[in-house]
Amino acid sequence: MKCPFCSSENTRVIDSRPADDNNSIRRRRLCDDCGKRFTTYEKVETIPLIVIKKDNNREQYDRSKIEAGILRACHKRPVSANQINQLVDEVETEIFNREEKEIPSTEIGEIVMDKLKDLEAVAYVRFASVYREFKDVNTFMNELKKMLDK
Repeated sequence: MKCPFCSSENTRVIDSRPADDNNSIRRRRLCDDCGKRFTTYEKVETIPLIVIKKDNNREQYDRSKIEAGILRACHKRPVSANQINQLVDEVETEIFNREEKEIPSTEIGEIVMDKLKDLEAVAYVRFASVYREFKDVNTFMNELKKMLDK
């Protein structure tokens, strides 16, 4: 494993333990060259998942894209990094439990919105406004009304 600080390949594991979700191993590593410590996570490799985009293009599933979208929606909201990681883990678990080789991006978006709705209302509306491509204020207000009626 390369050191993220000095790019040395001379690193070693100093501690291993199950991660919070018990689906991965958290490894604490030490670079023998620069002396800095860093953490890596080891997960079981799953079947490669293909995401079908809105324009029918296909690309390999990328966790960081879901994470980035949720981070943008939660910007300056009272949501911790731990809560965001947990939400992404839940979305990922739901996606991979379907055991399908392809999944439309629309389904992933719906799963994310469903989970965001329970986590943080403003983040949910932000995500929905981009995901559902709200064209005007009326569409935005309709979504807010739906939330307030529940």
